[in-house]
Amino acid sequence: MPVYEGPTIDEAIVQGLHALGLEKEAVDIEILTDAKKGFLGMGKKNARVSIEPVTIEEPADTTELAEEHSSEQVSKVQEPRESVQLTSHLVELDEEEAVKELAIYLTNITNDMGVPALVKIQHESNGMIVMNLETGKQGMLIGKHGKILNALQYLAQVFLHRVAKEKLSVVVNVGNYRQKREEVLTRLAQRTAEKVKETGRPVFLEPMPAFERKMIHSALSKDGYIKTHSEGEDPYRYLVVEPAKKYF
Repeated sequence: MPVYEGPTIDEAIVQGLHALGLEKEAVDIEILTDAKKGFLGMGKKNARVSIEPVTIEEPADTTELAEEHSSEQVSKVQEPRESVQLTSHLVELDEEEAVKELAIYLTNITNDMGVPALVKIQHESNGMIVMNLETGKQGMLIGKHGKILNALQYLAQVFLHRVAKEKLSVVVNVGNYRQKREEVLTRLAQRTAEKVKETGRPVFLEPMPAFERKMIHSALSKDGYIKTHSEGEDPYRYLVVEPAKKYF
């Protein structure tokens, strides 16, 4: 794991992030030693930190399918012009009407992307609304590391906030990607918890949607040695996993 130095911990972190070309949200940071001022210039030591990029394993089949098209398709994931105007007239809808309008909205977006999809609506027992996008080009709607799917997820949630009279939560899914992703996140939560316990230092995970952060929080909620909280603003909000102070 690369080690970086600086006059202060913050400066050491900045140097490391600059060298790696990454943002703070995309790395694990471990503080090795704090800086020492020394006396009359003697014994002075820089702060030392270890910085390692965070990698989340992805289901191989969807990642390979999306590799070629992800960059092009992410730029196309945006609200259709007509939808921006129409949503101004769609307000205070009940749940059934709001979800139907969302299905139309997602259909229009996927058509604009050149990846038409059939939208099937599923209601979970916990109140979550799942919009399943059925298409023969799954990889193009998932994207590398799920970036396209998460962009669709963000637009879908914003749409519901605009038109529904009550707060509704939605998950946009393609195939069984979300189920595989949940397994990946559960393993990530376990590995992260072990690392925090070993080092006594917080770990900053990559930005992810609210329901994915909630999965990790739920997976670690019964571990008394660990606590979690979110930082940042959507869609770049990320989870921090840190030691519970009473144990460290």
